[in-house]
Amino acid sequence: YHPMQLLRQPFSQSGGTSRGLQRITRRCMASSSPRVLVLAVDGPAASGKGTLATRLARACRLAHLDTGLLYRAIALKALSAGIRTDDEERLTQVAQGLTTADVQPTPEQFVLLRAETTGTAASQVSVHQAVRKAVGHFPRHFAATLPPGCLGCVLDGRDVGTVLFPEAPLKLYITASAEVRTRRRFAELQARGDNSTSFDLMLQAVQERDDRDSNRAVAPLKPAPDAHIIDTSSLNEEEVFQAALTLVRKYCPELKAATESLMSAA
Repeated sequence: YHPMQLLRQPFSQSGGTSRGLQRITRRCMASSSPRVLVLAVDGPAASGKGTLATRLARACRLAHLDTGLLYRAIALKALSAGIRTDDEERLTQVAQGLTTADVQPTPEQFVLLRAETTGTAASQVSVHQAVRKAVGHFPRHFAATLPPGCLGCVLDGRDVGTVLFPEAPLKLYITASAEVRTRRRFAELQARGDNSTSFDLMLQAVQERDDRDSNRAVAPLKPAPDAHIIDTSSLNEEEVFQAALTLVRKYCPELKAATESLMSAA
């Protein structure tokens, strides 16, 4: 399952760049079509938000977009081109040229997007206001152009519920302690045979990223005032899913029928 596989229209066919997307987005927002159901899932790195969003998408017939992948794509292109992560002007140009091809990578490219160096650079890239403004049109276009059969969409990231879709009927904030999140990410790297860092160094990197994401001037990482916080530190994947599903059924009645058979017998 790919986070962008349900995108109906290739971004390049909508003008190819963020400027073209802005025109599409304005037309969509001006139309009289009913408001699209959006589930917002935010939280820090390795909290489990991506896994949860993927499961909710499958279970509830929702399109899924990992908004963090957009910043990773920008970071990867910038690193490949030798662009510094503090060069806001050139990074914004990269963001404006983003296409769906950049976030629909081959398996080999996906590994590069998920690399720790790319994630660190993405966090540094995301502090720039102009970059965030350029990227912000992408998820709104995604939500406005869902394929037939989708009941809505679920987006995960760091500012979905606070900035991109503050009107979302259900906002989830998925978190866990820095130590637990580091153990998860470290285990992923070891499973891939990546021994390039130690646990202590990764923990330091996670803490630094948390600090940078939470204290940036633009769209800082934080729960929306009406977000439901799920701490996954001592929960397994199924327990997190069931907790979220209970909230989905309560706050999104349109999805109640689709989730009827998924509720745990407990």
